[in-house]
Amino acid sequence: MHDAERDGAADDPEGEVAAMDAEVAAIERAMVALRRSAARRTLARRAERQAGAPVPGGAAFDVLDVVEAAEERGEPAGVREVADALRVDQPRASKLVAAAVQAGHLRREADQTDGRRTLLAVTPDGRELLEAVHTFRRAMVARVTRDWPAADRAAFARLFTRFMDDFGAASGAPGTD
Repeated sequence: MHDAERDGAADDPEGEVAAMDAEVAAIERAMVALRRSAARRTLARRAERQAGAPVPGGAAFDVLDVVEAAEERGEPAGVREVADALRVDQPRASKLVAAAVQAGHLRREADQTDGRRTLLAVTPDGRELLEAVHTFRRAMVARVTRDWPAADRAAFARLFTRFMDDFGAASGAPGTD
């Protein structure tokens, strides 16, 4: 909405509500399009073509991503945390973790504070894979926003990060508070 439209909307509460509804609907549509694109593994397929090698996606990569996010927060991650983050049951999470361990992307470590618990850590191979994926994603974002003014790119980064933080907090997504 342009400033002139906002100024007029202040005098017209119904118009302001309608404009907000339209903006919220536009954000929701963009979220759905982003989710669908990710679900179709569009970026993973493009990364595979660019790298010339398969790039794990879906649940296999999600496990690695969950453990990396926990490490970044300075929190331990085990099967329970993977299950919570991926919203799957523990037997399914155990299978996904086992596959990531077998692939050499994660390793299991004894929890020094609780001998009954096993923690997960990203291996050097897993870290290399994560970095390759991050590099590819950043290149895609740079490509998409290359013609944007720097101020727009900075505003989008700030607002999108704020939106995701607030959305995570409102939805109760693990690791967002």
